[in-house]
Amino acid sequence: MLDLSDLRVELGAHYDLSPNQKLADSMSDIYARMDRVVSPPDWVVYAPYVKAINELKKERNAAILAHNYMTPDIYHGISDVVGDSLQLAIEATKVEADVIVQAGVHFMAETSKILNPSKTVLMPDMEAGCSLASSITAEGIAEMRAKYPGAPVVTYVNTTAEVKAASDICCTSSNAAQIVAAMDSDTVIMTPDQYLAQNVAKQVPQKNVVWWEGSCIVHERYTAQDLREFREWNPGTRIIAHPECPPDVVNEADFSGSTSGIISYVEKERPEKAMLVTECSMASNISDALPDVDFVGPCNMCPFMKKITLEKVLYSLHTMSTPVEVDPEVAEGARLAVQRMIDVSRKMGL
Repeated sequence: MLDLSDLRVELGAHYDLSPNQKLADSMSDIYARMDRVVSPPDWVVYAPYVKAINELKKERNAAILAHNYMTPDIYHGISDVVGDSLQLAIEATKVEADVIVQAGVHFMAETSKILNPSKTVLMPDMEAGCSLASSITAEGIAEMRAKYPGAPVVTYVNTTAEVKAASDICCTSSNAAQIVAAMDSDTVIMTPDQYLAQNVAKQVPQKNVVWWEGSCIVHERYTAQDLREFREWNPGTRIIAHPECPPDVVNEADFSGSTSGIISYVEKERPEKAMLVTECSMASNISDALPDVDFVGPCNMCPFMKKITLEKVLYSLHTMSTPVEVDPEVAEGARLAVQRMIDVSRKMGL
C-alpha cells in the first residue's frame, strides 16, 4: 500500500505543487476540455500536477494510457491515449514511448506489458484491481472446460494474465458478440461476466453461450426498477446502458454498448437529456465535447478506478514505480489470446 505521507514529502521536495492561480490561467487551453465538470478552484489545485506530469512525460519518454472511467483531470489533463479496454489494448501495440503509465486498473497494465514486453509499464497504485478480474482463476477456466468439453473459452479482458493464458481468445464489451459468433463451436464458454454473457447470448442466438458467474460491482448495482422510476421522474431522457448490466436493465434501456459505443451513440444522436447507466466518470469526460447534451441521473463509482489520482501518477513517473511484470510463459499464452481478439476485431472492422 502506498504511504501517502511519504509520497507527499517526496513530491514536495522536488515540485512546487501548491495551488497556483497564475499557472492555472496560463493552462486555460487544457482546462477548456473539462471546465463544465471541474470547478475553477479545483483546477487551480490540479494545474501544478498536470504541468509537472506533462513535463516529466517528455523527460521519461513516457505515454499515459487512460481508461474512459478516469476522472476528468486525468482523462483530459495528462493522457496521451484514452478509450475502452479494446481501444487501449490496440493502442498499446502502437505506443512508441519507452514507458507506459496505465491510468486504469491492474489487468489493463498487465495487458499493456503483455503486448509490450520490452517496455516499462508502470501502475500508479497496485491496489487498483477489478471485481471481475478477481472473480475468476485459471482453475476456474479448467473447471468450465471440464464441464463443457471442446467448447472454446472467450474471456473478457477484465481478467488476469493467468486467466487470459488459459483461454482461447479474449473479448471486450464492444466486440464480444462478434467474437462469440465467430467461434467454430455450437457451445461457447464466456468468462467471467455473467451479465455480459447473457446479453451476448441474446445477440447470438445460434450459439449456446454458457458462463461463469462473475459480475462488475459497478454495473450489477443498477436495477430495471431504477430505470423505470427514473423515466417516470424525468420523462424524455435517453437511457444508455453498458452490457455489464443485468439483462433486465439492458432491456429497459434505449441503447446498450461498450464505453466507446456509448460515446459514439451520444455523439451521433445528441439527445437533449441522457442517463449513462455505467461508471460515473463517463458522463464527466464527454460532457465538454457535447455541451448540447444534459447528462442526468444517478451513477455508480468504481472504487478501483478512483485509486488512480494525479498525485499517484506523478509519483509513479517520478520514482518509476511500480513496474508491472508478467511471467514470460504466462505472457506468451495471454498474448496469443489478446492478439487473436485484436486480429478478429480488425478483420471485422471493429
